[in-house]
Amino acid sequence: MKADLDLGQRPAGAPVPVATHEVRGGGGVRLHVREWGRSDRPALLLIHGWSQSDLCWTRQLGGELTRDFRIVSFDLRGHGLSERPAAPDAYTDPRLWAEDVAAVIEKTDLHRPVLVAWSYGGYLVTDYLRVYGDAAIAAIDLVGAAVVLRPPGFDHLGPGMLANAGDACASDLATNIAAMRRFLAACTHRPLDQDELLTALSWNMVVPPAIRGALLAREIDGSDALAKVSVPVLVTHGKEDEIVLPSMAEHSLEVCPSATASWYDGVGHMPFWEAAARFDRELRELAGQTSPVGAEHG
Repeated sequence: MKADLDLGQRPAGAPVPVATHEVRGGGGVRLHVREWGRSDRPALLLIHGWSQSDLCWTRQLGGELTRDFRIVSFDLRGHGLSERPAAPDAYTDPRLWAEDVAAVIEKTDLHRPVLVAWSYGGYLVTDYLRVYGDAAIAAIDLVGAAVVLRPPGFDHLGPGMLANAGDACASDLATNIAAMRRFLAACTHRPLDQDELLTALSWNMVVPPAIRGALLAREIDGSDALAKVSVPVLVTHGKEDEIVLPSMAEHSLEVCPSATASWYDGVGHMPFWEAAARFDRELRELAGQTSPVGAEHG
C-alpha cells in the first residue's frame, strides 16, 4: 500500500516562526522573511552570509533569545526562499542591498533593531549605513563580518574562502558540490556533525553558482560607513576563522570609534553556532546595554 505523504511536515525539533512575511526589497525583489519571539520585546534583525540562508541561525531561533526578543530573519536576495533575479546587476548595486535591509525593517515594523550581521552580511550593513545612516537602529553585531572586498587580492579573506570560491561559482555541479563541502568544513574550528553538515550543505546548494559569483564581483570598502557610526558596535570574531580573517575584525575595530571586540578562542567562522551560549549572552548584553559587552577576549 502506498504511504500517505505529509508534505507540510517539519523536521523534528525545528523552530517554528510566529509569522512569515513576503517583503519587496530593492527593485521589487521578493524577500522571504520570518519572525520569532515576542512582539513586545526589543528587536533583533539577523542577516546571514554568502550562500547561506536564515536557517543558519537555528540555535538562536530555537533558543532562549526568543523569550526576550522579537527576532526577524530573512533570506538574502538570491538565497533560500527569496527571489533569485537572473541579472548580475541585481547583486552588484549596493543601493539594492541597502533597500532590502530597510524594507525588512519597515515592513515588519521593527523599532530600532540590533543588526546582527554574519560574514557577507557585514557588507549589507555598510551598504545600509551609507544610504540610511544609523538613526533607525540600536546597535550592530558584526559576526565574523566582512566589510572590505577588493578583488583580485581579497585582503582579509582567508584560505577557506579563497581556495574554494572559484569552484563554488563554477557551473559544473560535481565541482560545485565538492567546493561547498570544503567551504563548510572550513567554516568551523570543530567539525560539524554529519546531520549539521548535510543540512548546511543543502541550504548552500539552493543558491545558484552564478549568484555566488555575482556577490563576489563587487568591490566594497565599508570603512567610511563604519567611521560614522554612533551606535554601539560589537565585533564578534573567532580567532581560528579561516573564511574572514581576524585581520578584518581588527580593521573594523580600527575604523569604527564605537566598536568593541569580543574574540573567541578555539572558534572559527561561526561563533553563533560553535559557542552559542556565550554568543547569545553577549548579544543580549549588547541589546540591553545592562552590562559591559565584549568583556571576554578569549
